[in-house]
Amino acid sequence: MTEAIAVSNIILWVIVIVLALVVLALARQVGVLHERVAPAGALMPTNGPKVGELTETMSLSDINGNAVSIGGPNPDRQNTLVMFISPTCPVCKSLVPTAKSLANAERNRLQLMFASDGDKLEQHQAYARDLKLEKFPYVLSEKLGMAYEVSKLPFAVLIGSDGTLQSKGLVNTREHLESLIEAMDTGIATLQDYVGLAQQEFNHSVKEKAS
Repeated sequence: MTEAIAVSNIILWVIVIVLALVVLALARQVGVLHERVAPAGALMPTNGPKVGELTETMSLSDINGNAVSIGGPNPDRQNTLVMFISPTCPVCKSLVPTAKSLANAERNRLQLMFASDGDKLEQHQAYARDLKLEKFPYVLSEKLGMAYEVSKLPFAVLIGSDGTLQSKGLVNTREHLESLIEAMDTGIATLQDYVGLAQQEFNHSVKEKAS
């Protein structure tokens, strides 16, 4: 009887050790896959102003009647992130706190603005109060949306301090917003372009080793 219990314990320990090794192998494989799968950046449309082009200075008014300038060289040497939102866009509402957090983290070099269109001023004022946007300019301008070919929301545009368009695209997550900043820092228009460039360099390295 004692021998049977000892044998069963040994078998159980063997099974536990094998399962532990399997879990470690799976964890390692997940790590490899995580490295290979590139993060999704903001989806940049092909129409509208191109990255690297000088943007036009647009003199507008925010929903409180204050003068706002968007585009062109920034006298305060700040980059400008313009996020296009709407009271009828649920994704926009969930992403606004993220945009505010990102702007706070980058406050030394970035100013955040919000934009929308329509003629229901009171609705947008209530929307801004609900999202606590008092510290950020919020403009209503159909002309602004048309200038950057905004067709879907939420959409963000990053303008450099020198007035050039640094990056733009549809943004649904914090990673999408951060990819706009990353594109500006790396000088590569989109994260997808960065991944493509890295893949080209990798393929070139493989060919050199093969030859």
